[in-house]
Amino acid sequence: MSSRRSSQSGTSRITDDQIIELVSKLRQLVPEIRNRRSDKVPASKVLQETCNYIRSLHREVDDLSERLSQLLATIDADSAEASIIRSLIAQ
Repeated sequence: MSSRRSSQSGTSRITDDQIIELVSKLRQLVPEIRNRRSDKVPASKVLQETCNYIRSLHREVDDLSERLSQLLATIDADSAEASIIRSLIAQ
């Protein structure tokens, strides 16, 4: 691996050490990897699991938004609860 990689614009560069550090941070953030006993998870697997985790978070957000919308449909639109739900959906 080269010691420097250029971005699409060619103006900013990231070093191999920075990539290693970022992959290490992802290892700590992604539950599927963090909960493994082995620290020797390849970077490609870390990136794959990170993508899977982000997809699952998107699905969870979509599900929760749908549930909030359904809840909103069952309560008085002018109530304080409805206002809170609308603000949560808007985020």
